[in-house]
Amino acid sequence: MRLSTFQDGFSAALWARDVGEAAAAHAPWIAALQAQPGFAVYRNTVLQACIDALQASYPTVCQLVGENWFRAAAAVYARAEPPDHGALVEYGAGFADFLAGFAPAAGLPYLGAVARLDRCWTECHLAADAPALNRTGWARQDARALAALHLRPHPAARWAWCADHPAYRLWQHHREGLPWGDSLPWVGDGGLLARPQAAVAWCALPLAGCVLLDACAAGEPLEAAATRALTADPGTDFTQLLGTLLDAGALAVLRPDRPPTSPAETP
Repeated sequence: MRLSTFQDGFSAALWARDVGEAAAAHAPWIAALQAQPGFAVYRNTVLQACIDALQASYPTVCQLVGENWFRAAAAVYARAEPPDHGALVEYGAGFADFLAGFAPAAGLPYLGAVARLDRCWTECHLAADAPALNRTGWARQDARALAALHLRPHPAARWAWCADHPAYRLWQHHREGLPWGDSLPWVGDGGLLARPQAAVAWCALPLAGCVLLDACAAGEPLEAAATRALTADPGTDFTQLLGTLLDAGALAVLRPDRPPTSPAETP
């Protein structure tokens, strides 16, 4: 038997309740493997490891819905989307999208957006180290060349905008254990997470900031990126917004090279 055939069959036995008659006819050992009591224990252990990994990566979601609800939903996700990598700390990239379309979560329409912020934290934590552009570095730039300058988001910067729900404020209050007060304004908001040094930090980010970072990530020069940001929110104080990004460590140190190469241009 080829190794790939065994691996495919073992995976089918591990995650599928029934491999089907056709598969069993071609590989009767799969059915025999599923019938072993010890394999059932192993299957359950693997599933529990996936659920544990999701709970560790999405603590805010777990706080919002409770542990029992979360683990039941995580089990559904894990069976549908088993990990494809041995490092479970990276597992669950699609969990936010899953929650957004998960029928039992229909009464919590903000849950997917909160989950995306939990995922942003994980990605920030795992991202590559790199120096961040600060106000001193920015002040050294030639003002005459700023319009054509290509800013790059820091490798550990992540941002998210939710137009319909205060996802960032919900996420922030749970992460920081903040008191809720009398009421929470139910308006859309955004958040920025970055790790310019050792620890992940976060702050609120307006729509213009999210649009600006999106444009910079796409390789647009500063003038075009700023135009997009100000079109999205004409009342934005651009100088203040840029200061927020610099103070948060959301921008990478500028390099005296040509604009970032698009994936299609990469040799």
